[in-house]
Amino acid sequence: MSHVDRASDLPIRWRKSSRSQQGSQCVEVGATAEFAAVRDSKNPTGPALLLPPSTFAAMIDSIKAGRFDG
Repeated sequence: MSHVDRASDLPIRWRKSSRSQQGSQCVEVGATAEFAAVRDSKNPTGPALLLPPSTFAAMIDSIKAGRFDG
């Protein structure tokens, strides 16, 4: 895993979940063949996490399984 300081500098198209509501706390994701990127939707010029595709897929599977529900 790595990061970039300015997510807006990445040459990717960002997407936010269609389930997100206006004003809610959301993340946006984008991808290339080399990595998946995650950023805060309220700070699109801020940092982004860069994850290998397999790590991103494992994170999504964990979210769907409720492993991060508190």
